[in-house]
Order: sequence, then C-alpha cells, then structure tokens
Amino acid sequence: MNKDWVLTQESFDELLAWLDPDREEAGQKYEDIRRRLIKIFTCRGCNEPEDLTDETINRVIKRLKEIKKSYDGDPVRYFFGVANKVHMEYLRRRQAPTPLPPDPESNRIEHEFQCLEKCMKHLTPRNRTLVLEYYREDKRAKIDHRKQLAAEFGIAINALRIRAHRIRAALEECVEECVRGVIA
Repeated sequence: MNKDWVLTQESFDELLAWLDPDREEAGQKYEDIRRRLIKIFTCRGCNEPEDLTDETINRVIKRLKEIKKSYDGDPVRYFFGVANKVHMEYLRRRQAPTPLPPDPESNRIEHEFQCLEKCMKHLTPRNRTLVLEYYREDKRAKIDHRKQLAAEFGIAINALRIRAHRIRAALEECVEECVRGVIA
C-alpha cells in the first residue's frame, strides 16, 4: 500500500455511503465486515488479524472511487476478495521458521542403531534369528511365540531364555565398544 496515503474522514464517509445509504445501517455493515475479516484472518492462523483487517479496509477505501463506478454486487464480497490478496501477501512476507539445530540425542541414537546393525552382522545366522524372534510380539503372544521358538530350536524354554540372554549381553557389549570407537 502507498505509504503516503492517509485515511480521511471524507474517504471513510464515502465508504459508509457505498455500504448503505442509511448511515446507521452502513455503520452496522462496516462493523460486521470488520468482525468477519478479523475472524477470517484469525482462522487462517495470522498473528496480526486486526492489522491485516485494517490493511484490507484501507485498500478498499483507497480504491473506492474506481470501485463504485464498475463494481456491481454486495460490497462484502469485494472486501473478502481483497482480504484474500492481503493474506497471500502476508504468507509471502512471513519468514519461514529457522530450522532447529540437530538434536545430539537423536545423533547418538542413530549411531547406536548403526552399531547394533554392525554387531548383528557378526552373529551367526542361527543366533541372529533366535534373538530377533525372541524379542518379537507382546504380552500373551510373546509367551506363545517363545514356546513355539523353543520347539523349533529343539530346546527347553529355560534354555532358550539363557541363550537369548547371552546373545543379548554379547550384543550390548559389542554396541558399547562400537559407540566408544573400539570397533570400526
């Protein structure tokens, strides 16, 4: 908007006359338009809905002499059209949020996961399958699955627990060494 343009009482009166010949009715329409514009900008997530509403109204008033000659229809619709343009300009000038620095915790977790993958490759295929299958499922399904797994491996459920515990302990030690940089 032109920074030199200033809203005058005369131009505001002209707006009211365009909204309705009855000044009281025009004032009600103006307040209704203003309230609705604020609501629109608020619903669109704008931080400054009142300022954007004022900008919209000022643009309409500034062009009112041209509008009155050619515009046919409800003036409210014209305000909403201008409001859409004001909103698009608002979105363009609004700065994108600066990205947050990487979370050192997520980097550590990613590194631990990479180490776990390396250590899993050092296991025999049979032990890798056992440990992956052992920690699958939840609640009752986990119990049933472990019984089935023990049967597939041809060992008792207690032996399966001991074996899974030993594999897990070896994996934890391998991952800790990898994280410290001992294993490449």
